[in-house]
Amino acid sequence: MINRLKPLSTLLDHLVNREAKTGRCVTCLNKHAYQGLCTPCRADLPHNRLHCDTCALPLAFSGSVRRCGECLTQPPPFTRSLIPWRYQFPVDSMIGRYKYQGHRKFARPLLADFTDYLERTLTESERPELLIPAPMHWQRRWQRGFNQSQDIAEYLGRRLKIPVGSQAVRRKRKVRAQRGLNRDGRLSNLSSVFEVCAPIPERVAIIDDVVTTGATTRALAIELAGAGARDIQIWALARTLG
Repeated sequence: MINRLKPLSTLLDHLVNREAKTGRCVTCLNKHAYQGLCTPCRADLPHNRLHCDTCALPLAFSGSVRRCGECLTQPPPFTRSLIPWRYQFPVDSMIGRYKYQGHRKFARPLLADFTDYLERTLTESERPELLIPAPMHWQRRWQRGFNQSQDIAEYLGRRLKIPVGSQAVRRKRKVRAQRGLNRDGRLSNLSSVFEVCAPIPERVAIIDDVVTTGATTRALAIELAGAGARDIQIWALARTLG
């Protein structure tokens, strides 16, 4: 059972990086883990079960129409979002360790379970023809060391046998970091920042780690729709509560 993410000693660190059926749990160090999580900790993950059918925003209650207010009044340019977890403990901490500290062992169980979720959810006709990671400006990528969205897309592409278009879209300029901005600020920050650089098929999936206000995915989807995409899905690990 998850209490908090326990720090790993130098002696134990390598044990969480073993193959799927061995190694310790990344959250509690239980010796019996599968893909980096033990059974009780996996059960404690905050699953995004009740959500908007379009943007995956967590909803407070279920109704006859499972759409959030924004998707009803301002329909987004994408078809649906497949996001299995809410951005709450311990998923937020696991993604943070992965994204900002480069500790991929914390992402491994989420990526493995995310792939299983996609395989259960998608029919053959719903599978995208191309995965497009949310692009990162080269300066920010150099500072961080990697683009987590591309990392996630490449993992999913290998497992699901779907091509990854890492160069299909680029950021034309560096923008202010999205963290700390409200929805309007994020939308303004991303105005005309993306450029499509390659042919785009009709069915695509935008890959990101966390969807917050949806400003990034909306901006990307607008450009992809303008380039010919007709079925645009959003795939991410987690969704904030709004």
